[in-house]
Amino acid sequence: MSVSLLVVGLDTTVLNVALPTLVNELGASTSELQWIVDAYSLMAGSLVLFCGSLADRLGRKWVFMAGLALFTAASVIAAYADSVTTLVVARGVMGVGEALVMPATLAIIGHVFSRGAERTKAIGIWSAAVGVGTVIGPMVGGWLLSHFWWGSVFLINLPIGVAGLVAAALLVPDSRAPEPRPLDPAGALLSVTAVASVLWAVIEGPDRGWTSPVVLASFAGGALLLTVFVVWQRRSKAPMLPLSIFRHRALAAGDVLVMLGAFALIGTLFVVVQYFHFVLGYSAGETGLRLGPAALALLVAGPLAGVLSPRLGMRAVSAAGLALLCASSAVLATTGAEDGYGRALVAMLLLGAGAGFVITATSDAIVGSLPEAELGVGSATNSAAIQLGAASGVAVAGSLLSERYRSGLDEAAVPGALLKSAEESLGTALALADRLPGEAGATLADVARRGFVDGMGPAMVAGAVVTALGTVVALAMAPARTRPTSDLSEEPS
Repeated sequence: MSVSLLVVGLDTTVLNVALPTLVNELGASTSELQWIVDAYSLMAGSLVLFCGSLADRLGRKWVFMAGLALFTAASVIAAYADSVTTLVVARGVMGVGEALVMPATLAIIGHVFSRGAERTKAIGIWSAAVGVGTVIGPMVGGWLLSHFWWGSVFLINLPIGVAGLVAAALLVPDSRAPEPRPLDPAGALLSVTAVASVLWAVIEGPDRGWTSPVVLASFAGGALLLTVFVVWQRRSKAPMLPLSIFRHRALAAGDVLVMLGAFALIGTLFVVVQYFHFVLGYSAGETGLRLGPAALALLVAGPLAGVLSPRLGMRAVSAAGLALLCASSAVLATTGAEDGYGRALVAMLLLGAGAGFVITATSDAIVGSLPEAELGVGSATNSAAIQLGAASGVAVAGSLLSERYRSGLDEAAVPGALLKSAEESLGTALALADRLPGEAGATLADVARRGFVDGMGPAMVAGAVVTALGTVVALAMAPARTRPTSDLSEEPS
């Protein structure tokens, strides 16, 4: 279960290091890069609750295997995609596969390890697989890109996916919920369309204008659909997301805090990979290595948070993690075009340490605060919060970066047609600069790089503001201690 989930988590970030290559190979614009990344998180985050109820009803083993098969097949299609549209669709299907896999794995583990210390350890390994997969994604992607073509970042899923299917068929027992909830397709449809409407508006805002009728209509439509979703969940006899579960204080606070942490973590990785490659001039492999300190810091901070949380409580550890993420964003927000890797290294260490504290503290608190009957749906809300935070982080950071970058290109003395092409992305601008003669090419490259670094300012300020707010929320909302699950009754605390 954990190896399969690690690969699924890896695909949340493995593509980040390949983004510069996609600009060159597929001609992707910044907006299209955001959709390539967000299509995965959007589908996974929106459908995970529905897929959890599907596993309880149809059988967790078979839903897990169906999701892993779908994920593996879509990975092969993504590897050989010859257009941005094909890649976006394939990534969306991979997200559906993750939504089927993630809640089923935890439900299977809960069935095999019914209670006690063994289940706690098993859930800890499950949680670690999510974090480890996320942080090693850019490193694995960088190594693959330095040896193979860009599609290899997806094709690596094929042998592991096939091995996982064989192992599941032989080793995993099937189980169903004793009294499974009826499916809620209306709730699933409302959640997907609500999130998609808001993210579309955020991503397309810089291109179409924030006050354009279509963008405003998309924002309004998303807000309306979200309201309808909440009303439907309140009135439905079998809701996809029973809202009463949020009466568990640790779960409610944990979902909010891990979503804000994922916003900063994934949004930062989206920006900093392009900064390393296009501004500092590192190859894909070198970029992956320079993201390594973030992974190492997370691997140290995660277990450390597991030791500190029972002693200091979720409130202190999660607040410290969000404060570290805030500091990382602040360092990058104040980075200049002349600054080298040293400043970015500090940001990477802070990023990994903060993410390790937040993910571990919130996951432990959510699992520890719920009775066994609510463990599956509670964990599914945690998974959804991570994916929605990741998608929002990429959307907001990418949009703010794109808007400032384009305004900075006005200083480049190039014809209007070339300027329009250069506005698509920094990679396109640098490719155009290589084809321009003499001083004109050097000027365009310099202006484009400075425009990108200027755009990092508002993008990273957004991350700093969100995590600063999260620190306050953690101190105000998060419980100081979480009682062990065995001490809880079936009633929310």
